[in-house]
Amino acid sequence: MPTVKTTYLGELRTESTHLQSGTQLLTDAPTDNMGKGEAFSPTDLLATATGTCMLTTMAIVAQRDAIELSGSSVEVSKIMSQTPPRKVARLEINLKMKTNIVLTAEQIQKLENTAHKCPVSLSLHPDLEQVVSFEWK
Repeated sequence: MPTVKTTYLGELRTESTHLQSGTQLLTDAPTDNMGKGEAFSPTDLLATATGTCMLTTMAIVAQRDAIELSGSSVEVSKIMSQTPPRKVARLEINLKMKTNIVLTAEQIQKLENTAHKCPVSLSLHPDLEQVVSFEWK
């Protein structure tokens, strides 16, 4: 069974529906590639997927260890290649972590390792540079 159905709406815009939940989202081509930039671009979604995957997998592991990560966030900067072919060349991922307890160095290392091994990150081409930083509060 398909996961997502996407329809091209014209003017470089698509509408995608997550079939299990019915949640919808729009994409636009970015302004630097003939688009309106009024919604996420497909490459923005790649950046978003990487950051949210890291944060979510860390939260799964934290939950198992009775650590609460609510209020944590991730900021992702997407850098496109300057030479053809057009592609995402680099993701700069900054995870700002909040916890309900003071973590040991071992707990922090376990969570950081989890982020680096998230399924989206592991699915990306090795040429796509992923620079990941963590701020623990």
